[in-house]
Amino acid sequence: QVQLVESGGGLVQTGVSLRLSCAASGGTFSSAVMAWFRQAPEKDREFVAAISRNGGTTTYAESVKGRFTISRDNAKNTLYLQMNSLKPEDTAVYSCAAYSQPFMTATRAMSDMPRYWGQGTQVTVSS
Repeated sequence: QVQLVESGGGLVQTGVSLRLSCAASGGTFSSAVMAWFRQAPEKDREFVAAISRNGGTTTYAESVKGRFTISRDNAKNTLYLQMNSLKPEDTAVYSCAAYSQPFMTATRAMSDMPRYWGQGTQVTVSS
């Protein structure tokens, strides 16, 4: 059973940076395409970013492209999301997710559902 635990959320002001981490256990981290999703109050959950198994390919939602960077450290079984130039509209619960499908790619992850989810970490950006 794969377990994902996020950390690094908090309350920050507009324009600052924050880095989220997601520690994975119970599976082979390096064999999974990984992603970040977020859900703002009273809104549907949305895709944020995905990364291929070796980290060589990344994809992003248009709303975060150029500001957020997804990365992974397979030796540490950890996924990251570096968030720069944060805006109030970035306020949401951020969750990491893992795909177990064998033919998954970072591009397909933009529209396919992950198999495993973390519990989420709250990010609040004040104006």
